[in-house]
Amino acid sequence: MTAGAEFRVDCHAKVLDREVVANARKAGLDAIVYAPHFTRLPEIQRRAETYSSDDLLVIPAREVFTGSWRNRKHLLAMGLSEPVPDFISLEAAIAEFERQDATVLAPHPEFANVGLTEEDIQTYDGVIDAVEIYNPKHLPSTNRRALEIADLTSIPPFASSYAHVPSTVGVAYTAFEDDLESEADVLDAFENGASRRIVHADGLEKWKTTATELAHLGYENTWKKVERLFLSGQEPTHANHIAYDGRFEDDSVY
Repeated sequence: MTAGAEFRVDCHAKVLDREVVANARKAGLDAIVYAPHFTRLPEIQRRAETYSSDDLLVIPAREVFTGSWRNRKHLLAMGLSEPVPDFISLEAAIAEFERQDATVLAPHPEFANVGLTEEDIQTYDGVIDAVEIYNPKHLPSTNRRALEIADLTSIPPFASSYAHVPSTVGVAYTAFEDDLESEADVLDAFENGASRRIVHADGLEKWKTTATELAHLGYENTWKKVERLFLSGQEPTHANHIAYDGRFEDDSVY
């Protein structure tokens, strides 16, 4: 734990290995939220447990892709007891999160074509527990717009590294004023609007991280990657995958 009562959480990371853990400890983090793309919940939970320790809590989460590839809106859910697939409607995802009493965050609002809009967040303000107002992949204008949305909706803010590469972990985080001890404590802090501050790197370090993450985004969005992940129909978290036993077939968008 960090000195004093503050508890520091990097609220969204896509990567998890020894380098990530080392970077998190170097940044003084107490916890990271691990939510990789297109990975089923049981695997995320197993990996999170493997890398959790007394020094660093790793919280498993799912960033669910609602909607189609061309118009997808992401939701970050913690505290899930059952898997929720990608490529279902926004309404179906929200309903499933409510059924499971999950803790729900709105990552990167209005970022490209992958974030909730202000209208979406207002519609589901009784479900969404926090709105991301900063991550280093955003340009300054996007972070300003995200802060505006949080202010307009009066939903508490959060920040994350949104790390797709290990070196990004810890460059932005949410610091709760309470000295939390467990995953349940962190989820309660989000759900109950616990006092917090937003911390992130500035200057050259910030721009270096932004450049690195945007370069990785370009790699992710090459045609080969898109074809393999989105057009083959074989991604392991697709709503029609056999792993979901047909539960979400009526909610699938394709």
